[in-house]
Amino acid sequence: KMAGSPTPWIGSAYLFLQSTCKTIALPSLYESSQKKPCVFKALKLALADSTGSVNGVDMLKVHCSHPHLIVQLRFCKRENCRRFLRSYREGALQKSLQSHLQLSLATTTVPLEVELKAGSEHLDKMLRDEDHCLECIYREKPDRLPDEEITELEECLKSLMLHQSTINNVAGKDCSSLKSPSLPYPPRGSSLPPQVTFMFQGQQFDNRTITPDDHQKFAKSVSKKWKQVGRSLQKSCRALRDPVIDNLALEYDREGLYEQAYQMLLRFIQSEGKKATIARLIAALEENGLVSLAEELLGLHSNEDCS
Repeated sequence: KMAGSPTPWIGSAYLFLQSTCKTIALPSLYESSQKKPCVFKALKLALADSTGSVNGVDMLKVHCSHPHLIVQLRFCKRENCRRFLRSYREGALQKSLQSHLQLSLATTTVPLEVELKAGSEHLDKMLRDEDHCLECIYREKPDRLPDEEITELEECLKSLMLHQSTINNVAGKDCSSLKSPSLPYPPRGSSLPPQVTFMFQGQQFDNRTITPDDHQKFAKSVSKKWKQVGRSLQKSCRALRDPVIDNLALEYDREGLYEQAYQMLLRFIQSEGKKATIARLIAALEENGLVSLAEELLGLHSNEDCS
Protein backbone atom coordinates (compact mmCIF):
# COMPACT_ATOMS: atom_id res chain seq x y z
CA LYS A 1 0.00 0.00 0.00
CA MET A 2 2.78 2.42 0.93
CA ALA A 3 4.93 1.40 -2.03
CA GLY A 4 2.13 2.17 -4.48
CA SER A 5 1.41 5.61 -3.07
CA PRO A 6 1.94 8.44 -5.61
CA THR A 7 3.08 10.82 -2.85
CA PRO A 8 6.56 10.76 -1.28
CA TRP A 9 7.05 8.41 1.67
CA ILE A 10 7.16 10.66 4.74
CA GLY A 11 7.05 9.69 8.39
CA SER A 12 8.00 10.96 11.81
CA ALA A 13 9.39 9.58 15.07
CA TYR A 14 10.78 10.84 18.37
CA LEU A 15 14.20 9.83 19.66
CA PHE A 16 14.57 10.09 23.45
CA LEU A 17 18.10 10.47 24.81
CA GLN A 18 19.20 10.39 28.44
CA SER A 19 22.69 10.32 29.89
CA THR A 20 23.13 7.77 32.66
CA CYS A 21 26.05 9.79 33.99
CA LYS A 22 24.93 12.06 36.84
CA THR A 23 27.40 14.78 35.86
CA ILE A 24 26.12 15.02 32.27
CA ALA A 25 22.62 16.40 31.68
CA LEU A 26 21.95 16.57 27.96
CA PRO A 27 19.03 19.05 28.23
CA SER A 28 21.18 21.46 30.23
CA LEU A 29 24.00 21.17 27.71
CA TYR A 30 21.61 21.85 24.83
CA GLU A 31 20.15 24.85 26.65
CA SER A 32 23.66 26.30 26.96
CA SER A 33 24.47 28.69 24.11
CA GLN A 34 28.10 27.51 24.19
CA LYS A 35 27.41 23.77 24.21
CA LYS A 36 24.32 23.68 21.99
CA PRO A 37 26.32 23.68 18.70
CA CYS A 38 28.45 20.83 20.03
CA VAL A 39 25.46 18.70 20.96
CA PHE A 40 23.73 19.49 17.65
CA LYS A 41 26.83 18.57 15.68
CA ALA A 42 27.04 15.21 17.48
CA LEU A 43 23.36 14.50 16.79
CA LYS A 44 23.71 15.43 13.13
CA LEU A 45 26.78 13.27 12.56
CA ALA A 46 25.34 10.26 14.39
CA LEU A 47 22.10 10.43 12.39
CA ALA A 48 24.12 10.67 9.19
CA ASP A 49 26.04 7.56 10.26
CA SER A 50 22.76 5.72 10.85
CA THR A 51 21.39 6.32 7.35
CA GLY A 52 24.60 6.59 5.37
CA SER A 53 23.71 10.12 4.24
CA VAL A 54 23.79 13.62 5.70
CA ASN A 55 20.28 14.12 4.31
CA GLY A 56 18.94 10.70 5.27
CA VAL A 57 16.89 12.03 8.17
CA ASP A 58 15.88 15.57 9.18
CA MET A 59 15.72 16.99 12.66
CA LEU A 60 12.60 19.14 13.04
CA LYS A 61 12.77 20.02 16.72
CA VAL A 62 14.88 19.33 19.79
CA HIS A 63 12.90 19.37 23.04
CA CYS A 64 14.54 19.74 26.43
CA SER A 65 12.44 17.72 28.87
CA HIS A 66 14.67 16.89 31.83
CA PRO A 67 16.22 14.38 32.07
CA HIS A 68 15.55 13.66 28.37
CA LEU A 69 16.64 15.34 25.19
CA ILE A 70 13.89 14.57 22.67
CA VAL A 71 14.60 14.85 18.95
CA GLN A 72 11.74 14.91 16.46
CA LEU A 73 12.85 13.17 13.29
CA ARG A 74 11.40 13.28 9.77
CA PHE A 75 12.08 10.62 7.16
CA CYS A 76 11.39 11.38 3.51
CA LYS A 77 12.34 7.97 2.09
CA ARG A 78 11.33 4.57 3.37
CA GLU A 79 14.76 3.09 2.65
CA ASN A 80 16.45 5.76 4.77
CA CYS A 81 14.02 5.01 7.58
CA ARG A 82 14.76 1.30 7.22
CA ARG A 83 18.52 1.93 7.52
CA PHE A 84 17.93 4.08 10.59
CA LEU A 85 15.83 1.37 12.25
CA ARG A 86 18.50 -1.26 11.64
CA SER A 87 21.21 1.00 13.02
CA TYR A 88 19.05 1.73 16.07
CA ARG A 89 18.16 -1.95 16.61
CA GLU A 90 21.77 -3.12 16.35
CA GLY A 91 22.98 -0.46 18.80
CA ALA A 92 25.13 1.27 16.18
CA LEU A 93 23.25 4.56 16.51
CA GLN A 94 23.66 4.56 20.28
CA LYS A 95 27.41 3.92 19.98
CA SER A 96 27.76 6.58 17.32
CA LEU A 97 25.92 9.12 19.46
CA GLN A 98 28.12 8.32 22.46
CA SER A 99 31.25 8.63 20.36
CA HIS A 100 30.31 11.93 18.70
CA LEU A 101 29.12 13.46 21.98
CA GLN A 102 32.39 12.42 23.63
CA LEU A 103 34.40 14.14 20.88
CA SER A 104 32.23 17.24 20.65
CA LEU A 105 32.01 17.79 24.39
CA ALA A 106 35.67 16.81 24.98
CA THR A 107 34.75 14.45 27.78
CA THR A 108 35.77 10.90 28.65
CA THR A 109 32.51 9.11 27.97
CA VAL A 110 28.80 9.87 27.55
CA PRO A 111 26.81 6.74 28.46
CA LEU A 112 23.32 6.92 26.97
CA GLU A 113 19.91 5.36 27.25
CA VAL A 114 17.83 5.66 24.09
CA GLU A 115 14.16 5.17 23.31
CA LEU A 116 12.21 5.49 20.06
CA LYS A 117 8.53 6.41 19.75
CA ALA A 118 6.09 7.10 16.92
CA GLY A 119 2.94 8.67 18.30
CA SER A 120 1.79 6.47 21.18
CA GLU A 121 3.75 3.46 19.91
CA HIS A 122 6.95 2.42 21.71
CA LEU A 123 9.03 1.14 18.81
CA ASP A 124 11.64 -0.45 21.07
CA LYS A 125 9.11 -3.20 21.78
CA MET A 126 8.70 -4.10 18.10
CA LEU A 127 12.11 -3.50 16.54
CA ARG A 128 12.29 -7.07 15.16
CA ASP A 129 9.15 -6.35 13.15
CA GLU A 130 10.70 -3.75 10.88
CA ASP A 131 7.68 -3.41 8.60
CA HIS A 132 5.42 -2.71 11.58
CA CYS A 133 7.82 0.00 12.77
CA LEU A 134 7.78 1.53 9.30
CA GLU A 135 3.98 1.52 9.33
CA CYS A 136 3.91 3.32 12.69
CA ILE A 137 6.42 5.95 11.55
CA TYR A 138 4.59 6.41 8.23
CA ARG A 139 1.30 7.05 10.04
CA GLU A 140 2.88 9.90 12.00
CA LYS A 141 3.04 12.70 9.46
CA PRO A 142 5.26 15.57 10.65
CA ASP A 143 3.08 18.63 11.25
CA ARG A 144 5.83 21.21 11.33
CA LEU A 145 8.78 22.60 9.42
CA PRO A 146 12.22 22.64 11.05
CA ASP A 147 12.47 25.14 13.90
CA GLU A 148 14.24 28.39 13.13
CA GLU A 149 16.83 27.31 15.72
CA ILE A 150 17.45 24.02 13.87
CA THR A 151 17.78 25.83 10.55
CA GLU A 152 20.35 28.21 12.03
CA LEU A 153 22.39 25.35 13.49
CA GLU A 154 22.23 23.46 10.18
CA GLU A 155 23.56 26.48 8.30
CA CYS A 156 26.33 27.04 10.84
CA LEU A 157 27.38 23.40 10.59
CA LYS A 158 27.44 23.56 6.78
CA SER A 159 29.52 26.73 6.92
CA LEU A 160 31.96 25.14 9.33
CA MET A 161 32.38 22.08 7.10
CA LEU A 162 32.90 24.28 4.04
CA HIS A 163 35.39 26.42 5.92
CA GLN A 164 37.26 23.39 7.23
CA SER A 165 37.54 21.86 3.77
CA THR A 166 39.69 24.81 2.66
CA ILE A 167 42.01 24.87 5.67
CA ASN A 168 44.47 22.13 6.57
CA ASN A 169 45.23 22.96 10.19
CA VAL A 170 41.78 22.75 11.71
CA ALA A 171 42.10 19.44 13.58
CA GLY A 172 42.63 21.11 16.92
CA LYS A 173 39.81 23.61 16.63
CA ASP A 174 37.11 23.51 19.28
CA CYS A 175 33.55 22.78 18.16
CA SER A 176 32.63 26.25 19.39
CA SER A 177 33.95 27.45 16.03
CA LEU A 178 30.49 26.59 14.75
CA LYS A 179 29.73 30.19 15.67
CA SER A 180 33.21 31.53 14.94
CA PRO A 181 33.41 35.12 13.66
CA SER A 182 36.51 34.12 11.67
CA LEU A 183 34.37 32.80 8.84
CA PRO A 184 35.12 34.87 5.69
CA TYR A 185 31.45 35.89 5.23
CA PRO A 186 28.11 35.00 6.80
CA PRO A 187 26.27 32.24 4.94
CA ARG A 188 22.76 32.75 3.65
CA GLY A 189 20.33 31.94 6.40
CA SER A 190 23.05 32.11 9.05
CA SER A 191 22.38 32.78 12.71
CA LEU A 192 23.77 36.29 12.36
CA PRO A 193 21.04 38.93 12.71
CA PRO A 194 19.64 40.31 9.43
CA GLN A 195 20.80 43.70 8.20
CA VAL A 196 19.07 46.63 9.90
CA THR A 197 18.50 48.59 6.68
CA PHE A 198 18.70 47.99 2.94
CA MET A 199 18.80 50.07 -0.23
CA PHE A 200 16.12 50.14 -2.93
CA GLN A 201 16.13 52.60 -5.83
CA GLY A 202 18.70 54.75 -4.06
CA GLN A 203 16.64 55.00 -0.86
CA GLN A 204 17.28 53.42 2.51
CA PHE A 205 14.56 51.36 4.20
CA ASP A 206 14.21 49.58 7.53
CA ASN A 207 14.62 45.83 7.10
CA ARG A 208 11.53 44.82 9.07
CA THR A 209 9.93 41.42 9.10
CA ILE A 210 7.18 40.74 6.58
CA THR A 211 3.81 41.90 7.96
CA PRO A 212 0.33 40.42 7.40
CA ASP A 213 -0.42 43.44 5.21
CA ASP A 214 2.67 42.73 3.08
CA HIS A 215 1.57 39.11 2.88
CA GLN A 216 -1.89 39.96 1.56
CA LYS A 217 -0.66 42.61 -0.89
CA PHE A 218 1.88 40.16 -2.27
CA ALA A 219 -0.67 37.38 -2.74
CA LYS A 220 -3.15 39.78 -4.37
CA SER A 221 -0.73 41.36 -6.84
CA VAL A 222 1.99 38.86 -7.72
CA SER A 223 -0.33 36.79 -9.97
CA LYS A 224 1.31 34.07 -12.09
CA LYS A 225 4.81 35.11 -11.10
CA TRP A 226 4.46 33.73 -7.57
CA LYS A 227 6.35 30.61 -8.60
CA GLN A 228 9.27 32.63 -9.95
CA VAL A 229 9.45 34.65 -6.73
CA GLY A 230 9.28 31.40 -4.77
CA ARG A 231 12.23 29.99 -6.71
CA SER A 232 14.23 33.14 -5.97
CA LEU A 233 13.46 32.80 -2.25
CA GLN A 234 14.25 29.10 -2.52
CA LYS A 235 17.95 29.88 -2.94
CA SER A 236 18.21 30.81 0.74
CA CYS A 237 15.16 29.02 2.18
CA ARG A 238 15.28 25.26 2.57
CA ALA A 239 11.53 25.07 3.23
CA LEU A 240 10.91 26.05 -0.39
CA ARG A 241 13.26 23.50 -1.92
CA ASP A 242 11.93 21.35 -4.75
CA PRO A 243 9.34 19.92 -5.04
CA VAL A 244 7.60 22.19 -2.49
CA ILE A 245 6.62 24.96 -4.93
CA ASP A 246 5.17 22.58 -7.50
CA ASN A 247 3.33 20.72 -4.74
CA LEU A 248 1.78 23.98 -3.52
CA ALA A 249 0.64 24.77 -7.06
CA LEU A 250 -1.12 21.41 -7.28
CA GLU A 251 -2.54 21.45 -3.76
CA TYR A 252 -4.11 24.91 -4.10
CA ASP A 253 -4.90 24.79 -7.81
CA ARG A 254 -8.67 25.02 -7.22
CA GLU A 255 -8.31 28.00 -4.87
CA GLY A 256 -6.49 30.03 -7.52
CA LEU A 257 -3.40 32.21 -7.78
CA TYR A 258 -4.07 34.29 -4.66
CA GLU A 259 -4.11 31.25 -2.38
CA GLN A 260 -1.11 29.64 -4.12
CA ALA A 261 0.95 32.80 -3.66
CA TYR A 262 -0.31 33.25 -0.10
CA GLN A 263 0.62 29.70 0.89
CA MET A 264 4.07 29.97 -0.68
CA LEU A 265 4.92 33.12 1.26
CA LEU A 266 3.37 31.63 4.39
CA ARG A 267 5.73 28.67 4.08
CA PHE A 268 8.65 31.11 3.80
CA ILE A 269 7.53 33.15 6.84
CA GLN A 270 6.89 30.10 9.04
CA SER A 271 10.24 28.57 8.16
CA GLU A 272 12.42 31.66 8.37
CA GLY A 273 10.82 33.32 11.39
CA LYS A 274 12.59 36.57 12.24
CA LYS A 275 14.73 36.17 9.13
CA ALA A 276 11.67 36.47 6.86
CA THR A 277 12.50 40.11 6.17
CA ILE A 278 11.12 42.55 3.65
CA ALA A 279 14.60 42.97 2.14
CA ARG A 280 14.65 39.32 1.05
CA LEU A 281 11.19 39.60 -0.48
CA ILE A 282 12.03 42.87 -2.27
CA ALA A 283 15.20 41.30 -3.71
CA ALA A 284 13.16 38.35 -5.03
CA LEU A 285 10.62 40.73 -6.56
CA GLU A 286 13.35 42.80 -8.22
CA GLU A 287 14.97 39.66 -9.59
CA ASN A 288 11.71 38.82 -11.36
CA GLY A 289 10.86 42.27 -12.69
CA LEU A 290 8.14 43.00 -10.13
CA VAL A 291 9.43 46.46 -9.24
CA SER A 292 5.96 47.98 -9.04
CA LEU A 293 4.90 45.46 -6.40
CA ALA A 294 8.14 46.09 -4.50
CA GLU A 295 7.36 49.81 -4.53
CA GLU A 296 3.86 49.18 -3.19
CA LEU A 297 5.16 47.04 -0.32
CA LEU A 298 7.59 49.81 0.61
CA GLY A 299 4.87 52.47 0.46
CA LEU A 300 6.35 54.31 -2.52
CA HIS A 301 2.92 54.26 -4.14
CA SER A 302 -0.32 52.82 -2.92
CA ASN A 303 -2.96 53.29 -5.58
CA GLU A 304 -1.28 52.00 -8.75
CA ASP A 305 -1.76 48.50 -10.02
CA CYS A 306 1.22 46.24 -9.75
CA SER A 307 2.58 44.28 -12.65
